[in-house]
Amino acid sequence: MFGRKISEPPKEVETIIGEDTILQGTLKTKGSIRIDGRLEGNIIEASQVIVGVKGYVQGDITAQAVIVGGKINGNVTAIESIELKAGAQLLGDIHTSTLSIGEGAIFEGHCVMASEKTKIIELDKEVHSVQRKF
Repeated sequence: MFGRKISEPPKEVETIIGEDTILQGTLKTKGSIRIDGRLEGNIIEASQVIVGVKGYVQGDITAQAVIVGGKINGNVTAIESIELKAGAQLLGDIHTSTLSIGEGAIFEGHCVMASEKTKIIELDKEVHSVQRKF
């Protein structure tokens, strides 16, 4: 809907949180992660975050790219892109350089779209802010 359609092939998923899993806490990874269960906490420094159709995240996400098929209740910062698939739900603010919203997706919040350099500076500040809390 906004910007170019995001159709890059997904990166190899290194971590999977399964459908029947509930995880609480902050996840910090340089790799990619897929959430098909429930995460109550933040994800920081990930290369790619995929929230599957049955996935739910209650917390903030900071990553290079985020693809949402399920639900997120929190703020999302993605340096490269955020893609909301049809039927996805995101309740929170978005910071990214590229945004794609599929038909029927729900987004409630504010959106700030900025250049790559600006995103990197903002991402750095957010990551350091989150790390100081723990």
